[in-house]
Amino acid sequence: MHARVLTTHWLTPGLIRLELGDGNLADFSMPDATDAYVNIAIPPPGAPYGEVFEPAQVKAEHPEHTWPARRRYTVRSWDPQTRRLIVDFVVHGDHGVAGPWAAAARPGSVLVFEGPSGGYRPDPNADWHLLVGDESALPAIAASLEALPPDVPAVVRLECDGPEHEVDLPSPAALDVEWLYRTGEAGDADLLPGAVRDLVFLRGRVHAFIHGEAEEIRAIRRNLLVDRGLKRADMSCSPYWRRTMADEAWRRVKGDFVAAMEAEVA
Repeated sequence: MHARVLTTHWLTPGLIRLELGDGNLADFSMPDATDAYVNIAIPPPGAPYGEVFEPAQVKAEHPEHTWPARRRYTVRSWDPQTRRLIVDFVVHGDHGVAGPWAAAARPGSVLVFEGPSGGYRPDPNADWHLLVGDESALPAIAASLEALPPDVPAVVRLECDGPEHEVDLPSPAALDVEWLYRTGEAGDADLLPGAVRDLVFLRGRVHAFIHGEAEEIRAIRRNLLVDRGLKRADMSCSPYWRRTMADEAWRRVKGDFVAAMEAEVA
């Protein structure tokens, strides 16, 4: 599939929102999930194929160094009436592939992608909700908060680089939101795990969404399953990225990391 950029808007100094339309979005169909994502394809500069392409065909017909980089990005929102797709991109300067592409995108720029897929939606029968992550999980957390039932308690812990990186989080739920600011020191790795360890859990069954940096997510997962006694079925948990690793290096080892994390606490 593909769509064209209609508008761009910086939400924070490190988060840009792209509104997408046109292309073949008439065939776009969202799953029943608030963590729905598309698998985007960003071609390298000077790619020997057009701006609209089929990734599988490119892989079959062109040398590897010309293949597009693949990344997964959360669908922040989809309007089936207007056929407008919203995707938020984290941008760390020139680091990575998708962030710099999004920062340079202009109206008319083409985004090729596959999907969407997804698997999490807040359980409307849960007594309360726990949502934990950083900028990489923020679009899914924001979409999930909008889907919560009125007045249900929702505890949210989010990590970012400072107050200018916070965003509004509208929700009908009863929110307890805390933003944790990085300092650039080694202790940043314990911001989210420490915040979860310090929580006084509410009564009843919690449904948890825990996504972000790999080692942080691993520590939180262990705490929730072992120390808090959560059932695996009551938690969506995934490491989106890993500190000290570039995107491609992380993609190569992510499968093994997840397998080890799952084996550690089944």
